[in-house]
Amino acid sequence: MTTTDTPSAPSSPSPPSSPSSSVETGPAKAGARQWIGLAVLLLPVTLMTADLGVLWLATPYLAADLRPSSAQLLWITDIYGFLTAGTLVIMGTLGDRLGRRRLLMTGSAGFLLASLLAAYAPNAETLIAARALLGVAGAAVLPSTLALISHMFADARQRATAIAMWVTALSVGLAIGPIVGGVLLAAWWWGSVFLIGLPVMLIALVAAPVLLPEYRDPAAGRTDVPSVALFLFAVLPLVYGVKSVASHGPTAGAAGAFAAGAVLTVLFVRRQNRLTTPLLDLRLFRDRAFTGALLTLLLGMTALNGVEYLVPQYLQAVAGRSPLEAGLWLLPGAVGLIAGSQLTPPLARRYRPAYVLIGGLLVSLAGYTAIALAAGAGTASLGLAVIMFGAAPISVLGTTLAVGAAPPEKAGAAAATGQTAYDLGLALGIALTGSVAAAVYRGGIPGDAPAAARESLGAASTVADERLLAIARESFTTALQAASTLSAAFALLTAALVAVLLRKVPTISSGG
Repeated sequence: MTTTDTPSAPSSPSPPSSPSSSVETGPAKAGARQWIGLAVLLLPVTLMTADLGVLWLATPYLAADLRPSSAQLLWITDIYGFLTAGTLVIMGTLGDRLGRRRLLMTGSAGFLLASLLAAYAPNAETLIAARALLGVAGAAVLPSTLALISHMFADARQRATAIAMWVTALSVGLAIGPIVGGVLLAAWWWGSVFLIGLPVMLIALVAAPVLLPEYRDPAAGRTDVPSVALFLFAVLPLVYGVKSVASHGPTAGAAGAFAAGAVLTVLFVRRQNRLTTPLLDLRLFRDRAFTGALLTLLLGMTALNGVEYLVPQYLQAVAGRSPLEAGLWLLPGAVGLIAGSQLTPPLARRYRPAYVLIGGLLVSLAGYTAIALAAGAGTASLGLAVIMFGAAPISVLGTTLAVGAAPPEKAGAAAATGQTAYDLGLALGIALTGSVAAAVYRGGIPGDAPAAARESLGAASTVADERLLAIARESFTTALQAASTLSAAFALLTAALVAVLLRKVPTISSGG
């Protein structure tokens, strides 16, 4: 992968070693300090994905308080994931040069300050800015944790266990975010959901200098600033185009954004192919397994997160559950995701990863279908639990396959790229299925209704009479069912891509 900044000192010649001594000179196994350090690293990892979902239950409350437009509401929810995905590769490169522990601590401090800004945001614009800062800070934390794990655990078997725990921490964070949010909202205001990051990041800041080694790659090339700019300016216009179409339909501005994003993407690709040390080594994409793993992460997370984002709102605004009750209704989903994550590794050692992934996606289809065909708190809760259980292999195997498909010296870049696909899929799930849901919702509201009622169900509850509120709830139910249908289509597309690109990948135990 990469090397430490201090090479080993040369030793004097010695007699040939015996078999037993050669074993003794192998990679040293990690001790208690490394495992405690791993626990410290997993805390911010869990927080990163928890923060993606922590707003789901708070959305109706902040919508009533801040009165954001439908476009602003989508920005509040998913700008965090987009900026995390957009800056992850950049931050990974900076970590190579500046030091992983230093970048981890810098990102933790930034996350702490941005959390305070978000918690006390007086308007939608401030909250969007705070969520953007949280995304950039999160991008500094995630690649640092994975690189430090690879450095701390030299023994291959221990390293595999530690990385599996890292991936599971991502899944756990995604599952518990809405539940923690429900508990906080039962006692405090919507801004309290952002304060969960404070103790986590304080622990990281205090413990990192004691438990974590500093690590940088002395052979890392210089950061290519034009590549950084091209990467960001290629992604952001595409994001703007998706959101513009969702809010206003096809417009000249949206078409221009898509065109600008496409042109800048081409320029970024051409520049990477010319550089000796590119920001992103595009040769990795020539491997079918690597490309298949990234597409699986991207599309699978897109399918999952669109529905997971809407179900908590449905439980509160339509089914009439309190935040705490809604959090408890979401508990089966958390259990399903954790159970599926734990079941995936033994299955992948026995069966090809493609079979495990396709089997899980087919299971998730039952959950999407249940939500698309029926309404009610029980159906939404059970359907989400089935979806989460079936989608668990995506997050566990996607990163493993992406890293395993790359040569050892490219493992760090592969891990960062895989995490980018994961985070971008989570954000796209909200942007795409959330946009469809918003359009369906608006289509069900009478044209003579107040403008606020057409923006969101949360805003409708503050201005509508009982008749219009009933119409708004019915429209939101229809919107959830439409989003679930779209997510099911993404799940089928993911299964087809897995069958084509990953069918020859052997079982995890047989290498490859």
